[in-house]
Amino acid sequence: MSTETLLAVDDLHVFYGASHVLHGVSLEAGTEPVAIVGRNGMGKTTLCKAVMGLVPARSGSIQVRGRAVTGLRPYQIARTGLGYVPQGRRVFPSLSVEEHLLLTARTRGRWTIERIYEIFPRLAERRSNGGGALSGGEQQMLAIARALLLNPSLLIMDEPTEGLAPVVVNQVTEILKAIRSEGVGLVLVEQNFAVATAVAERLLVMMNGTVALETTASALSRDEDLQRRYLGVSSHAH
Repeated sequence: MSTETLLAVDDLHVFYGASHVLHGVSLEAGTEPVAIVGRNGMGKTTLCKAVMGLVPARSGSIQVRGRAVTGLRPYQIARTGLGYVPQGRRVFPSLSVEEHLLLTARTRGRWTIERIYEIFPRLAERRSNGGGALSGGEQQMLAIARALLLNPSLLIMDEPTEGLAPVVVNQVTEILKAIRSEGVGLVLVEQNFAVATAVAERLLVMMNGTVALETTASALSRDEDLQRRYLGVSSHAH
């Protein structure tokens, strides 16, 4: 684990109505990337939303760089240094690529619109196109770029390769590796086991609203029994 803790979640409980979704989740994340894997319906997206203040926590604590953020509004949490790339990308169909970027660009920081266009040349080519005219892969690049322009210390990404063609999945994986090399912390929620293990060596496996296992990409990749037990699939089947 990184020597600096950017995000600390302790004994987090979240309900949707009477349904108890997160059961005492605890985790820490620093500049070392961490991937959260598990079957559908295990609470991974709810965890992301709770950290970002999009769903309320019933109990437990969330800290960013030692500052309590539990109960703050999402925009206040974003200002503490957390970036968020939501599941489904959530781009505005009528806004151009450039307008999306201008909405979140800051006057200071290493991530500028010019830098974004260097990292994402496809977005530079499509800068005048509306979000609704972009392909799924281009929308995902835009969602990542939009979050980076906040110059976060930690980026939370929920299923960034979901629904993308294999060649685009590979492109997004390389982008995630590039972000990792910039020293930005990554919490990656990812169904694609190959992507998760390519980006992060540290893995957390969620089952039934809890962190059931903390392991490494190397260990889980070698253990087909663990893969079947926690993921319902073996990486050797892909």
